[in-house]
Amino acid sequence: MKTDNNFRYVTLANEIETGIMDGTFSPGDKLPSLRKLHGQLGLSVSTIHQAYIELEKRGRVEAREKSGFYVKALHSVLLGAPVRHKTESKPCRVSVNDLAQTIVADLQNEKILPLGAAIPSNDLMPLKQLSRIMKSIPSSEMQLHLSKYDYCQGDPELREQLSKKMLSTGCAVNGDNIITSSGCMDSVSLCLRAVAGPGDTILVESPVFHCFLQLIEDLNMYVLEIPGCPETGIDPAAFEKALATNTVKACLLNPNFQNPLGSVIPSKNKQRIVKIAARYDIPIIEDDIYTDLYYGQKRPSTLKRYDTRGMVLYCSSFSKTLAPGFRAGWISPGRFYDKIIRLKLNSYISNASITHTVIAQFMKSGAYDRHLRRLRNQVKNQASAVAIAISKYFPPHTKITFPTGGMFIWVELPQNVDSMEVYHEAYKRRISVLPGILCSSTDRFSNCLRINCGQKWSPRIENAINTIGKIVKHFEKQRTNH
Repeated sequence: MKTDNNFRYVTLANEIETGIMDGTFSPGDKLPSLRKLHGQLGLSVSTIHQAYIELEKRGRVEAREKSGFYVKALHSVLLGAPVRHKTESKPCRVSVNDLAQTIVADLQNEKILPLGAAIPSNDLMPLKQLSRIMKSIPSSEMQLHLSKYDYCQGDPELREQLSKKMLSTGCAVNGDNIITSSGCMDSVSLCLRAVAGPGDTILVESPVFHCFLQLIEDLNMYVLEIPGCPETGIDPAAFEKALATNTVKACLLNPNFQNPLGSVIPSKNKQRIVKIAARYDIPIIEDDIYTDLYYGQKRPSTLKRYDTRGMVLYCSSFSKTLAPGFRAGWISPGRFYDKIIRLKLNSYISNASITHTVIAQFMKSGAYDRHLRRLRNQVKNQASAVAIAISKYFPPHTKITFPTGGMFIWVELPQNVDSMEVYHEAYKRRISVLPGILCSSTDRFSNCLRINCGQKWSPRIENAINTIGKIVKHFEKQRTNH
């Protein structure tokens, strides 16, 4: 019969494992010595040693002779990574499953855990600070904001702050050449309509953000999918071949922490891609919404940085880093400035000036940069925890990406598992994931899932990933037996 002592080491092992997954202990960290924990916790040395041995069995730590126990490097406890998929490069019509709208609608349902949506947790956003700035605005100024339209190109002070922000990334863009928008999707929509029309073909990296496919479909355009590598994104040689053999009107690329793969195109490849597109006189719409969420020491470069002809239309937003509800984004449209202004004027004239003023003040004070430093560390730890949990609970033949930034992990399930079936079973248990089939105009990613790492790590999320893993194992076993 088991005694309380038999359970104590398991409880301690679980607590330390949670610390590893939430970032309290980082890869390579030495765990406290047996005697130190004995003094801190009052547990016996043998119980603590048993807990460390249990963690070693789970693959979380390693013992080093005459040195102690250390947290294992992350790559050593993760499942293998996916490889580049071979996608047929032929323009085609788009027809996106309406399920994409359901996944967005789930954000309003607190009973559903939104692991399929591209949204950060409220707990990570500086909402109180933004609220204080809003309340500090004098009544007379507030009335002025509410009683008139803002400038069509956007709040001058915000555009000045955005100009400084872009300069810090290597892009010298004057505030007068920036146009604010109601978010990154709004920016991309304006840009697509500025550079292409119905019947035109848009080149994208595959798999691709499902909302881009919906937008291309709604604009009655064709899509040309070029396969992306989970680590390095789109290949310049494949990119050039696609432009040479197809009539492409524009490219829509997400070069940094691509949604859904999480890939980053290396700087030298970015430079080549911009040069190739310029040679064919084809504009590139750059979605740079996730780059501020880099996990390392250096922010990746942008395509815009290598643009010398005004052919890169740069789009970004604060939706993933500050306040989704503020609906604040911006465009650096290069030579397409006048077209974007006209389209915006005919669509909604201007943005809500009060929220853009709040963001400008937040940036000017330096609070935004301080917030980003904290946010990057938090999201990095959450991504590590999610990756470890998937590796722990999913079948061994599963493959996952572990990006160096952003907020997604791309999961490639065993070939005989249909991610749509996984979605429906998980949804019955009030868990939402994004089936990979939504990320292509084909069915090539029918065994893939996109998992959001933007939610604050908690037992609820770990239990949800465990549940999804059980569902995947069930379908894998069911297909194998048949």
